[in-house]
Amino acid sequence: MTQSLHVSTLHGQQSFATDTHADRRGLADFLAHKGLALNTRCCGRGLCKGCTVHLDEGELRDTATGKIIAAPGEIITCQAEWIEGTDASVTIPDRSLMVHRPVVEDDFKIMVPVGENPLFAGEFGFAVDIGTTTVVVLLAELSTGRILARASSFNQQIRFGDDVLTRIQLCQTEPAKLKSLQVAICRETLLPLAREACEKAGIPIEQVSGMAVAANTTMLHLLFGVDPTPMGSVPFTPDFLDHQVRLFGDLGICEAPNLPIHVLPGLAAYVGADIAAGIFATGLHYETEPMLFVDVGTNGEIVLRKDGQLYGCATAAGPAFEGSGLSCGMRATPGAVEKVEIATGLGDVFSIELKTIGGRPAAQASGICGSAYIDFLAQARSAGVLMENGRFDPSRMAANPGLFFQAEYGYALRLSGCENQTRITEPDIALLLQAKAAIGAGIETLLARVGLQPHEIKKVYLAGGFGMHLNVAHAIQCGLLPGFVPGQVEAVGNTSLGGAYLAMLDRTVIDELDRIRAQAEIVELNLDPDFEDRYIDNLRLS
Repeated sequence: MTQSLHVSTLHGQQSFATDTHADRRGLADFLAHKGLALNTRCCGRGLCKGCTVHLDEGELRDTATGKIIAAPGEIITCQAEWIEGTDASVTIPDRSLMVHRPVVEDDFKIMVPVGENPLFAGEFGFAVDIGTTTVVVLLAELSTGRILARASSFNQQIRFGDDVLTRIQLCQTEPAKLKSLQVAICRETLLPLAREACEKAGIPIEQVSGMAVAANTTMLHLLFGVDPTPMGSVPFTPDFLDHQVRLFGDLGICEAPNLPIHVLPGLAAYVGADIAAGIFATGLHYETEPMLFVDVGTNGEIVLRKDGQLYGCATAAGPAFEGSGLSCGMRATPGAVEKVEIATGLGDVFSIELKTIGGRPAAQASGICGSAYIDFLAQARSAGVLMENGRFDPSRMAANPGLFFQAEYGYALRLSGCENQTRITEPDIALLLQAKAAIGAGIETLLARVGLQPHEIKKVYLAGGFGMHLNVAHAIQCGLLPGFVPGQVEAVGNTSLGGAYLAMLDRTVIDELDRIRAQAEIVELNLDPDFEDRYIDNLRLS
């Protein structure tokens, strides 16, 4: 029996017909097949809510519970299926669509001299940062270091899972998916970006001599098609951490098959080559005074330098700061709320102002990205909107009845529009507190290990795109960077890309990265007897 699905997006309306006897795919897979790929970033397990749409008319079935979902309401499309003979209409919000390009940080600060001893012979080279979420390719002239073009996009692996653990577990439960993950990064992400950078510079890809890649250890294993599952459980053993070289052809890329790919050395299973590259690019390993390097991404990595020794750790911060699992969370794409300001008035009355990426009116915001959530945590607590435990203050709710409403679990604060639009819920706040607590407790654990206090740190290098757009004062105020002052913190951008760029221009950087690994002591936070207590303490808003 044929039925119809009517779909509305910001870009217009479409209708699709399906035969329930022939088409047994779920709604998310069906839409992807029709060119409307959604954020199924938890690998379609119904955990991240990235593929949420609004059911305007009709009915669908929840595959997890078997219950019928009737309009109006929100549905997670990876957990929804057809009901035979029933038409349905859905509206897909911007934040659930994969068509939007991310705002990727492809700039970086370099604190060390640039050498003139290229990693490969020839005129041009690629430097690449492969992140769990996004990938950046930079094309440069090897003799001068002049950057000719950049290209960036989502890492197409995100449809298999939002974080490295999800992708590792997928390889463990479905070994055949290892090849799919490699194809997603090699042929669906890396090659198109390399082509795009070459097109921008007007250079055939065949004239590029090689590629230097920095990434976390899991991404490098998946790039080379190496099983990452041993890193999914104690003792977290990677297959390799050293400098490795493959050819495009080895990775199933037919175009320029002899182009060599050099991956930079990493430090450990969860402190990878991206962090080693950042340590080198910032000159952290040369410093004589105590310094801290913090990368707040999907994985939170922290490195402390003291007395010629490096101490590194990784925290299970999760992807909350990239919007995963949050009611209106999204990555930093045009239309997302990027800044929040809360102003207090007489009594318990307060008002909210929003700024979106690209200047879209607040009432039309697509969702909320990580920097805005940090603003909210800091200012809402300062204004008394949030209590220490992250719950909304009852007196503020009573004084501002138009801003609050009862949500499915606890209360929600309406930032703009109706209650189904831009909002922050108490479960959202709980997830954000868990993410910031993991980072804060990791920092405190490393400092305690060497007997330092925050004021004794000369500089805190804040790496990654998230750090470049963060209000540092708010990050300190909410406890993401506990105990520091803004003058200590410096945003350094995508130092993973910066380190890959330096290695491309000077082959001796590879040896230097090996020396960095020899200096580094990896601290396993789960073995520290005080980490759990610090984590619990950091769940509060001071």
